[in-house]
Amino acid sequence: MTTQTVEAPRSASAARRTTNWEKWGWIYMRASGVLLVVLIFGHLFVNMVAGEGVKQIDFAFVAGKWANPFWKIWDSLMLVLALVHGSNGMRTIINDYVAKPGVRKTLLLAVLIACVALIVLGLLVCWTFDPCPAGAAAADLPSFCPAQ
Repeated sequence: MTTQTVEAPRSASAARRTTNWEKWGWIYMRASGVLLVVLIFGHLFVNMVAGEGVKQIDFAFVAGKWANPFWKIWDSLMLVLALVHGSNGMRTIINDYVAKPGVRKTLLLAVLIACVALIVLGLLVCWTFDPCPAGAAAADLPSFCPAQ
């Protein structure tokens, strides 16, 4: 009679070689949540409390804010962190509650496509925004644009 040694289905060395994506997703959610609280309350303070309050928000206010690269970076960071944070939350919900692998993969792909599309479109708006485009008719330009 011979004794057969059966190895564990997953040895310790194999566990060390792989990346634990769930752990990194968990850490991201906590770190981005803290950073988003700072970014969002800063955004709300500048837009709603400082200056004339909510009465000041119009096209000229946004144009003036986005003329400064600091606010473009602030708003871009807020956009990317919020969308990835929300998408990661949706990924967790889908993984927890969708049992069929095909449906799960389809939903995860839809969340990924929506997240990437919204990030790309939001960053394009933020970084290509020009309140006074060259070649526009004077009647179409806001009052603060110099006449061309």
